[in-house]
Amino acid sequence: MRIALGISYLGTAYQGWQSQPSGQTVQDRLERALAQFAAEPVHTLCAGRTDAGVHGLMQVVHFDSQIDRAPFSWVRGTNRFLPGDIAVEWAQPVPDTFHARASALGRRYAYVVRESPVRPSIDAGRVGWSFRPLDTDAMQAAAAHLLGEHDFTSFRASACQALSPVKHLTHLGIQRRGAYWRFDFAANAFLHHMIRNLMGCLIQVGQGLKPPDWMAEVLAARDRDAAAPTFSPDGLYFLGPVYDAQWRLPERTAAYDWLP
Repeated sequence: MRIALGISYLGTAYQGWQSQPSGQTVQDRLERALAQFAAEPVHTLCAGRTDAGVHGLMQVVHFDSQIDRAPFSWVRGTNRFLPGDIAVEWAQPVPDTFHARASALGRRYAYVVRESPVRPSIDAGRVGWSFRPLDTDAMQAAAAHLLGEHDFTSFRASACQALSPVKHLTHLGIQRRGAYWRFDFAANAFLHHMIRNLMGCLIQVGQGLKPPDWMAEVLAARDRDAAAPTFSPDGLYFLGPVYDAQWRLPERTAAYDWLP
């Protein structure tokens, strides 16, 4: 039987999603909890790996098991063995043809920035930080250059394993609420560090250090050295993958529509 799970987690204490020898990743903690509940080893495959310090609001995983449990049992039973900063939100049986990563049509992320002359304290680890004021119009003008299908080599980490740097960015929204800015990204797929590198450039434009058209120059350069430094992982949230309706998977919880 194949089971899909929706997972939320605060990534601050973890070395990213993917399992590592240290055992201090979200995948390691989830698989240990699943194994304790199922009384058998469980290996999960996820929709999108996240880096150290990055958070997940609706990571989707699948795994195969011979254990027959009701969906609510997988949720409550697994959560019993998980730390407080990781939770199974839902569980659902799926056909064997479903694959958490390969079946995804797209992926969505949000980045939250606090604009303040003083660094974050209570929300440290959950937001990025700009100590200079940000200009909405300048950032939106820069963002317009990024929409569509492009070669995003300038925003790609050197360790990226993607077969192609060409991705289709379908949405880049920018909104402000008080001292907090939220940047929403949607694409068919993302490169390693792509959003954090895009954020580094958007923040420089927003702070007035670079003009909006500089973004087009960086994109056209297809050279990582042309872009700004990689921005902090603290404010990055994986909102979840997008699937075809045929899989009948739950949507992301509406309570997370605004962050933090």
